[in-house]
Amino acid sequence: MSDLADLYPGFASEWINTSSGRIFARVGGKGPPLLLLHGFSETHVMWHRVAPELADRFTLVIADLPGYGWSDMPGSDAQHTPYSKRAMAKSMVEAMEQLGHVHFALAGHDRGGRVSYRLALDHPGRLSRLAVLDILPTYDYWERMNRQYALKIYHWTFLAQPAPLPETLIASNGEFFLRFKMASQTKAKTLDAIDKRALEHYLAPFRDPARVHAMCEDYRAGAYFDYELDKADFEAGRKIPIPMLALWGNAGVAQAAATPLDTWKQWATNVEGMPVDSGHFLTEENPAVTAKALRAFFLAS
Repeated sequence: MSDLADLYPGFASEWINTSSGRIFARVGGKGPPLLLLHGFSETHVMWHRVAPELADRFTLVIADLPGYGWSDMPGSDAQHTPYSKRAMAKSMVEAMEQLGHVHFALAGHDRGGRVSYRLALDHPGRLSRLAVLDILPTYDYWERMNRQYALKIYHWTFLAQPAPLPETLIASNGEFFLRFKMASQTKAKTLDAIDKRALEHYLAPFRDPARVHAMCEDYRAGAYFDYELDKADFEAGRKIPIPMLALWGNAGVAQAAATPLDTWKQWATNVEGMPVDSGHFLTEENPAVTAKALRAFFLAS
C-alpha cells in the first residue's frame, strides 16, 4: 500500500467490518453522505478527479467493493453468492451504518453501478438518490448479447468461465490484459486519460492471483445469480422508486447495447440522464462534465 500514491490527500482511511469482511474506504468532505463505488479493473481510486468537486458539499465515502482493491476477499461458494450484487449491496449498507449513515446518496460506475441499482431495489429506504455510470442492467446486457455486443464486452463471458480458466490465462500476463482492456474501452483507445499513479493502483490486484479469482467470481455471479435476480424483478415489474440519474459515455459500453435512458425508464419510476463525451471511464476521461452532472443531481431537492 505504501508504494502506491495517495490520490485523496486529507481523506481518512477506514477499514469497516461487514458480513463480507472488512471494506476499505476513503472518507472526507462535509455535508450529507454520498457513497461512491468503482467498477471492474479499477478501485476506489477511479473517483480521484471527481471527488474534489463534490467534497465541499458532501461527506464522501469512496469504497472498494468486496474482493477489490484493499477490501477483504470473501470466500465463495458453488453459486458465487458472496460476490453477488445482493451480497455486495448488503455489505455497503452495513459499512455505511458503521460510519453512522443509515440514509445516503449513491453513485456507482460499472460493477459498482450494478451494486448500486441492486441496493436501490433491495433497500430503497436507505437511499435518497441514485446515479449509475455507463451501465445498463445485467439482465439487459445478457438478453441483448448479439454478435457485435459479445465482441465488445468479451470479458463478461471470459471472466465468467469456470475456474481456473480465466485466472490461469490472466496470470500469464495480467498487466497486458488490464492495459489492453482499459485502452479499448476509452474513446481515444489509449490510456492517455488515465493518471499513471491511478493505473498503478489498478495494476496491483492483477499481480495477486487471489484478487484475480475474486474478480472472476464477481463476473460468475453476474452470469448466474445476478441475472436471475434481475430477471425476476423485471418480470414482476419492480422498479427503482427513488430519483435516478443515468450517465453514459457517448463512446462507452452502455450505448453500444441500447439507448440507455430508454432502458433505465423500464427499471425506474423517476430517471433522467445524458451522455458524456467519453468512453467507458467517465470520471477519468471527462471528470469536469461528470462531476458537474453528479453535483447538480445530488444537490437537487
